[in-house]
Amino acid sequence: MNWRVVYISTLVVTLLILGASSSPIITENKGAGFGYMGNHGPREWGKLSPEYSECAKGKLQSPLNILKNQVVRSKVFKPLIRNYVPVNATLLNNQFNVGIKYEGDAGSMEVNGKKYSLKQMHWHSPSEHRLNGVRYPVELHLVHQAEDHSLSVIAILFNYSTPDPLLLKIKEKMKELSKEVFAGDEEAHVPLGTLDLKLLKKNTRKYYRYVGSLTTPPCYENVTWTVLGKVRSISHEQVAAIKAPLKSDCKNNARPCQPLNGRTVELYEDLGPH
Repeated sequence: MNWRVVYISTLVVTLLILGASSSPIITENKGAGFGYMGNHGPREWGKLSPEYSECAKGKLQSPLNILKNQVVRSKVFKPLIRNYVPVNATLLNNQFNVGIKYEGDAGSMEVNGKKYSLKQMHWHSPSEHRLNGVRYPVELHLVHQAEDHSLSVIAILFNYSTPDPLLLKIKEKMKELSKEVFAGDEEAHVPLGTLDLKLLKKNTRKYYRYVGSLTTPPCYENVTWTVLGKVRSISHEQVAAIKAPLKSDCKNNARPCQPLNGRTVELYEDLGPH
């Protein structure tokens, strides 16, 4: 399998990784490229390809502007359980975002007793989800998939402050990725070796959850979203680094917030002593 494929969505990535026979297999899709500006921007995604129709017609679309006074506190949600392990990884320029693909078992998370395996992660800047209308400089998506091929994504928001430890660890690799892109390799990838994911599984005392969609075409729905309540820190230099390799119309790669359409956003919050 050729991993040097332009991945058109988070679903494409996960389906390529699993080779799932019971889900539609998308091997490569360069015919309906999308961006974030003009005729290829988010308002036009639904017109670019029949496969992207849910981007325009779907009723469970993401991201959302989460209004804290409208969320419902869940009586059944439990603390977020994540068991990630060190694994071989590759840094990728997907052209519309920078991401990391995991090669093998990277560990998993649990949602309502169901196990989802971590497959990849990628950054958006500015953030796609908002909290009370506030848009943050960066949002990180951790994409997980269950055995039945359903998807669950953790979203982590970042604000400007001290450097993010994970990006600090791969700083030189990010520079190498940009050099490959500027040298003409639009599908650049850089091996990271074994990546310790413990930096991604800090204790979470608060999160929001709802059912939505992929935030990039084909915008497939029934994705379980978990947006962490704790905002992490990132430096201006790191934000510039995750934008540097991207296409000019994808430097700001955030889809606008979508209508709630009657959905409920639920809240888990541990109110016990710190």
